[in-house]
Amino acid sequence: MPINSFLGVFAKSPLKPLEDHINLVHKCSQGLLPFFKAVYAQDWKTAQEHQKTISMLEKEADEIKRELRINLPMGIFMPIQRQDVLDLLTQQDKIANKAKDISGRILGRQLAIPAELHESFLEYLKRCLDATDQATKVINELDDLLETGFRGRELRVVENMIERLDEIEDDTDRLQISLRRGLLALEKDLYPVDVMFLYSIIDWVGELADISERVGSRLELMLAN
Repeated sequence: MPINSFLGVFAKSPLKPLEDHINLVHKCSQGLLPFFKAVYAQDWKTAQEHQKTISMLEKEADEIKRELRINLPMGIFMPIQRQDVLDLLTQQDKIANKAKDISGRILGRQLAIPAELHESFLEYLKRCLDATDQATKVINELDDLLETGFRGRELRVVENMIERLDEIEDDTDRLQISLRRGLLALEKDLYPVDVMFLYSIIDWVGELADISERVGSRLELMLAN
């Protein structure tokens, strides 16, 4: 985005680029659904196409991040600090980075998910992506929050949304425990190195929800200040 156009966005809404960034980050993480559909079928050519899309979206998110960091005005006339905006941006960006890491690791090793875990892994993945979706909805409330001076009914709405985000993350913790138990039961029939990487992927998918929760926590701290 050209600098003049980017600064023009700030003139309309100082928080709009942050919303644009989280929307792109969310789109990037959602790319894991068709990616894993191809992985389940061991269709590595299609998986590679989806991985390229995820990587492209991650790069686009990085461009918005760099522009925002460079051009965010030193004095923003609103009830939040510049550093708070940058801290929130950093957390958002980690979601896209993690989605890229997950797809890259799976594709690089052509790591198959055991058929016995397909259903439970997909349930787990979708719930983690519910967290990224909820974080996106929360951030997209920022303009309305700004209009109300970060108080009143809109503030209560956002606080409830953040509480819901915490509940979703709790669900992913429960699902992760169950999934890891399922993998443990299969270990003796799998290659040890594959087992190690599968545990890593389970952890990384869980981090999508963990990071999303931190986005909500970061915003909650901003509102408290």
